[in-house]
Amino acid sequence: MVLRAICSLGLLILAGCGGGAGSAPAAPPPVVTPPVAEVIKPTPVTPVPALPLTMLHTQGTKWLKADGSPITLKGVNLGNWLINEFWMMGQGSNGIDDQCKLEARLDERFGYAERQRLMQLFRDNWITARDWDQMQKFGLNVVRLPFIYSVVEDEKNPRTLRADAWRYLDEAIAQAEKRGMYVILDLHGAVGAQGWEQHSGCAGKNLYWSTPEYQQRTIWLWQQVAARYKDRVSVAGYSVLNEPWGTDAANLAKVVKTLYSAIRAVDPNHVVILPGHNSGISAYGKPSEQGMSNVAFEMHFYPGLFGWGQIGLQVHKDWLSCSGGSNSGVCDWDNRLRNVDTAFFIGETQPWTGQGLDLGGQIARASFDTYARYGWAATAWSWKVVTNSGGQGNGTWGMVTNAASAPVPKTDFTTASLSDIETLFKSFGSQAYEVHQPLRDWMTSSTAPQPFR
Repeated sequence: MVLRAICSLGLLILAGCGGGAGSAPAAPPPVVTPPVAEVIKPTPVTPVPALPLTMLHTQGTKWLKADGSPITLKGVNLGNWLINEFWMMGQGSNGIDDQCKLEARLDERFGYAERQRLMQLFRDNWITARDWDQMQKFGLNVVRLPFIYSVVEDEKNPRTLRADAWRYLDEAIAQAEKRGMYVILDLHGAVGAQGWEQHSGCAGKNLYWSTPEYQQRTIWLWQQVAARYKDRVSVAGYSVLNEPWGTDAANLAKVVKTLYSAIRAVDPNHVVILPGHNSGISAYGKPSEQGMSNVAFEMHFYPGLFGWGQIGLQVHKDWLSCSGGSNSGVCDWDNRLRNVDTAFFIGETQPWTGQGLDLGGQIARASFDTYARYGWAATAWSWKVVTNSGGQGNGTWGMVTNAASAPVPKTDFTTASLSDIETLFKSFGSQAYEVHQPLRDWMTSSTAPQPFR
């Protein structure tokens, strides 16, 4: 009976079915081993620069090349280079935890001219040619370049360009061009600060919104930038204000429209990127109905961080596959953007930190692939993050970090000697790196991962 029951289910056994009385005993069924899930490994390929670069624009929800063909922009932020974020370089002791405080303390201790020299020393070493070479190996084709206003404007002489105003923006654009990469210029710290957070340059200030003079100076600044780069095809666009959450959504939209008009007065060519509020983009309405064209909206998405769930596979799966219950994920944002018929730029995201190196690499690749399917541009935060202990560990925030053999010393800028500060700043240009190798392998793999199966 057992044998016949098995046959009725259509299962195969070696002795066949139908054996009755007097038949030879049936052979026992073989041991069935459950199938082992295929282990998908990356198959890295050498990235080929997408040359020649052409002037990009947006039309409806799409990012397009000059000939109208679509382009997928995937890249990274060059954080902490032209506006300091102290957690990214293992610093922040004794209350010196933003750029304004650092500059004030250096002015007090060594004088303004010496502070300027030290900041130049830092910037000349934080990002160098070896970083650009490594970025190319990750298969990236765009960088978002965060900068504070005083990189361009002389802080002591409003509406006056610094003598070296274009040194670092020009350098970044030139290095990117050599490698077939685009640059998005991001005003990360406006004069007066456009938010309360340290990443606006001056924590606890948020004076931009209440000071008309600061808003006018920012209009002046963007017109200087746009006039210089209006014909530069490697500039993909202008991100006019980073995380401008120090005001309400309606006022943000109003002020940003004035920045759009100011840029358009001197530059009809480049994409103007409209920053979303932390509540979304609805306050803008439909840009084409507001007289704006060749624009994109920008938001920053950090699944697993800043109160958005927990670091791990599930929060990314829910977000990318729209399976998070009340959180409808990327599908909801696709619908929003279609409703306003506008392109999209995810200016910041961090899909790999703390996930373990291989899984983090897989999730990052899956994130970029998902955004690309929707036609969205995306840049991760951030290229380089160094720590006091060094090493990638379970996954830092950096595509590269300092090796465990090259720890970064904590430096008290209130007491450290001039020589010690110089040594620290110079070390950023020569310290041994540890590349997030699985991330690089997955970012350049011809085989796509399947982390959520």
